[in-house]
Amino acid sequence: MHVPIPYDILRLIWWALLGVLLIGFAIMDGFDLGVGMLLPFVGRSDTERRIAINTIGPVWEGNQVWLVLGGGAAFAAWPFVYAVSFSGLYIAMFIVLCSLILRPVGFTFRSKIDDPRWREVCDWALFLAGFVPALVFGVAMGNLLVGLPFRLDDSLRMTWQGGFFDLLTPFPLLCGLTSVAMLTMHGGTYLALKTEAPVAGRATRYAGWAALALLVLFTICGVWLALATAGQAITAGATHNGVSNPLAKEVSLQPGAWFANYQIHRWLMLAPLLGYAGALLVLLALRLGRPGFGFIVSSLSVAGVVTTVGVSLFPFLMPSSLEPRSGLTVWDASSSPLTLFIMLIATLIFIPLILAYTAWVFRVLKGKVTAAHVEGNREATY
Repeated sequence: MHVPIPYDILRLIWWALLGVLLIGFAIMDGFDLGVGMLLPFVGRSDTERRIAINTIGPVWEGNQVWLVLGGGAAFAAWPFVYAVSFSGLYIAMFIVLCSLILRPVGFTFRSKIDDPRWREVCDWALFLAGFVPALVFGVAMGNLLVGLPFRLDDSLRMTWQGGFFDLLTPFPLLCGLTSVAMLTMHGGTYLALKTEAPVAGRATRYAGWAALALLVLFTICGVWLALATAGQAITAGATHNGVSNPLAKEVSLQPGAWFANYQIHRWLMLAPLLGYAGALLVLLALRLGRPGFGFIVSSLSVAGVVTTVGVSLFPFLMPSSLEPRSGLTVWDASSSPLTLFIMLIATLIFIPLILAYTAWVFRVLKGKVTAAHVEGNREATY
C-alpha cells in the first residue's frame, strides 16, 4: 500500500499527537486527580465531601480514556518507547495502577456503609489515588530530562540498570512536586467552578496557594536544568526517513542542550510562557471571583507545562543516561510508515468523536453541585 505522507512528516505528526494525548490526559484527568488530593481538606463534613466527590463522580471514568489513548498510541506508534518504559518502569507503573484502582473503590463503596470511619478511609483512598499518580507522573518527566538508566545491545535488546528508588533523585522529585502543585491548582479551580460556599471558598484558597507553588517550582526546575543538568544532542547519524534503529546515531552530552530548540525557534518560548501566564491568570481569576475563567487558564497552564517538557526533549522521546546513543528519538523509535498512516486515519476519525462526546457530557452536567442536590438524591449520587 502506498503511503501518501512522507515518513518524517508522519513521525512528526505522531510526536505531536502523542503530546496532544498527554495534554488531554493532564487536563481532563488532571482535575480529577486534583479534586482527589483536595478532598480531605475542602470538605469539613460528610455532605461537603460528598459535594466534592460528585463534581467528578459522573466524569472521571470518561476522562481516563485519555490515559488509555496515550498508552495505546505509545504501543502502536512508538513500540521501542513502549517496550523500554513498560519494562524498566514496571514498578512505578504498578504503583500508579494500584493507586488508580483506589478510585473506583472509593467512589463506589464510600456511601454503601453509613459509618464515618469507613467514609474517612475512602476519602483518604481517593486522596492517595490523586496524589500518587500526580507525583509519579511528574517524577517520570523529571527522569526523562536527566536520562533513564538503560542501554541497547547490537540486537536492540534492552538492559535496565538500577531499581525503583534510583529514580527518586532530587531533580525528578522536584518535578514530581511541580506536577502535584499543578494538578492541585487545576482541581481547585474546577471545585471553585462546580461548588458553592464553603467548599468553593476553601478550594479557591488552596488553588491560589498551589498556583504560587507551581510558579516557584517551575522556575526552580528551569534554573536547575540550565545550571546543573547536561542535555543530550544528536551529533551524527540521524536520518529522518530511515528504518527505526536507535543505534545508528551518535549522541553527546552538552550543557544547555535541552534549551537548544528555544534558541533555534524562538516562538517555542510560548510553551513555558503559557505555563507561567496561565498560573498567574489563575491567581487573578480567583481573586476576581471568576472560577470559569480560572479553570480555562488553569487548563492552558497545564498544557504549557506539559508542552515545555516535550519541546525541550525534542527529538528525544526517552534519553538514556547509561549510553546516550541508545536514547530513543522521534526519528528512530517509530513504527513503519504504513502503521503510522493507518493509525492516523483511525485517530482522525475517533478523536473528534471523543471530543464531541466529552463536550456533550459536560454540557449536560453543567451547573454547580449543591448540598440540596446531594442530600435530596442520596440514591443517585455518591
